[in-house]
Amino acid sequence: MQTYITVKGYDEDEFVEKRSRFIGYIKHVETEKEATDFIAQIRSKHWDATHNVYAYVLRENQVMRYSDDNEPQGTAGIPVLDVLKKNNVTDVCVVVTRYFGGVLLGAGGLVRAYSHGASIALKKIGMTTMQMCSLCELTCTYTQYGKIPASIASFDGVVDDSEFTDFVTVRFHLPCGELDKLNVVLSELTCGAVCATEKSKAFFEKK
Repeated sequence: MQTYITVKGYDEDEFVEKRSRFIGYIKHVETEKEATDFIAQIRSKHWDATHNVYAYVLRENQVMRYSDDNEPQGTAGIPVLDVLKKNNVTDVCVVVTRYFGGVLLGAGGLVRAYSHGASIALKKIGMTTMQMCSLCELTCTYTQYGKIPASIASFDGVVDDSEFTDFVTVRFHLPCGELDKLNVVLSELTCGAVCATEKSKAFFEKK
């Protein structure tokens, strides 16, 4: 997997449907423990709610889980999970809290309400694409350094750290597959004196 879609941080949104109050909570999570801790947090906050329905999707072990929390089977947790699946979003947990307002919504109404609760939470937080990148390093002289940051940026690279001693050490990341192209440019700029090397790989937000 070279890219994936996720969310950052935490957010919430709510709406009222036939006097029932629905609150959609969403958070970036990377492990089942983080997901279950978040669910427990919302359940504790809304201990008096009629239902706290949840769904989460993780890259770790390709986990997908959901709960109807005593709503009729298939009317709550699955609609929330479907919103996440249709948006291809992962490393995310959604809890939709419901306070019953006295009017029955019916199976179709519940599906639409819980889907909407997940959708508005997802829209509120926004999605971001993560991309596999090469973590790289190069060493150059102060004279050579001048055009190097701009060269890295021209390949959608980002300088993470620069260390100035007798020489300049530049640590940066850029999309996988771009390092060889960058090294051609660096070689031309420095008459073959500077070459960046890949140290490892990691995911970063796509520019």
